Amino acid sequence: MAHKDYYQILGVSKNAPKEEIKKAFRKLAHKYHPDRGGDEQKFKEISEAYAVLSDDKKRAEYDAYGRTFAGASGSGAPGFDFSGFDFSGFGGTAGQGPFEFEFDLGDLFGDIFGATARRGGAQTPRGRDISIDVELTLNEAATGVERRILLNKLTACGACAGTGAKKGTKLQQCPRCGGTGRLRETKQSFLGTFSSVRTCDLCHGKGEVPKERCSTCSGTGVVKDAEEILVAIPAGIESGEVIRLAGKGEAAPGGVPGDLYVKVHIAPHPTLRREGNDLVTQLNIKLTDALLGASYQVDTLEGPITVKIPAGIRHGELLRVRGKGMPVEGGKRRGDLMIKVAITFPKKLSRKARKAVEELRNEGI
Repeated sequence: MAHKDYYQILGVSKNAPKEEIKKAFRKLAHKYHPDRGGDEQKFKEISEAYAVLSDDKKRAEYDAYGRTFAGASGSGAPGFDFSGFDFSGFGGTAGQGPFEFEFDLGDLFGDIFGATARRGGAQTPRGRDISIDVELTLNEAATGVERRILLNKLTACGACAGTGAKKGTKLQQCPRCGGTGRLRETKQSFLGTFSSVRTCDLCHGKGEVPKERCSTCSGTGVVKDAEEILVAIPAGIESGEVIRLAGKGEAAPGGVPGDLYVKVHIAPHPTLRREGNDLVTQLNIKLTDALLGASYQVDTLEGPITVKIPAGIRHGELLRVRGKGMPVEGGKRRGDLMIKVAITFPKKLSRKARKAVEELRNEGI
């Protein structure tokens, strides 16, 4: 039989420490476990490789001779002895024999089923997150604003305060899980017996159920209802930023609510453009005002202000007005207003204007 490269099977180097080998096996076992629809032959192969490389004596024999001798079959394949592997890392404890294990499938395959919270050793369902978009004006983004948003979502039942029990009645021990909040299932696998533990689907991990169900929510503790939520948007927020409101998402029967995510969009301003903490605007001026100087009105977030144009200003030059930009550091200070000067040149000149310009040219201007 061809020699198997156990290091290659687990995807580790020949000088890999035990902990790295253990991590590699855990990852592959998660991926190829046949009870989760994985490749049974591949799982056998990685189990065989781990059984050898996790044992110092067997690993030394394998490194020296390409096979093991203690407890090996005639083909050179090792027996499956997992005594060196701590299956408690999968969420439970090792079983009584080399082929009997107990683990919590919610821990081992948690990433498959989605995010959950842990409570009292059982998995607590988490409600769905909600994402919404809010559009602001540039002025609202600069000053900060509060928005009231009406959401239709699953919320805790008001009639029973989310308990699922009829008002005035009590909760009792869950008959399905015996009050533990967890259900144990035993499955037979080619490796032996696997006992898995999952959250009870009757009490949702709480260990208690209503003696009499609430008529409003039918005992679930949640109802579809409209809820008005106040969103406080801070001054200086930028377009694309997201505000998270913990616990304002949808409720879950017997669980914790999800979160609400508010994405902010800032509508374009007619004359102002944001660049970081500064605001930029363009000011068109006449050629004569550029040569002689003048005063112009410029829009700001607080209203128009008067700006003096110095004589001899050049096309494209920037004028800075301090403190007229966006709020910074929670409104403690503000950015600046940058005014980009654009000189408007006349397309046609009157006879008198042409003569005056020619005189300027003769003077070298």
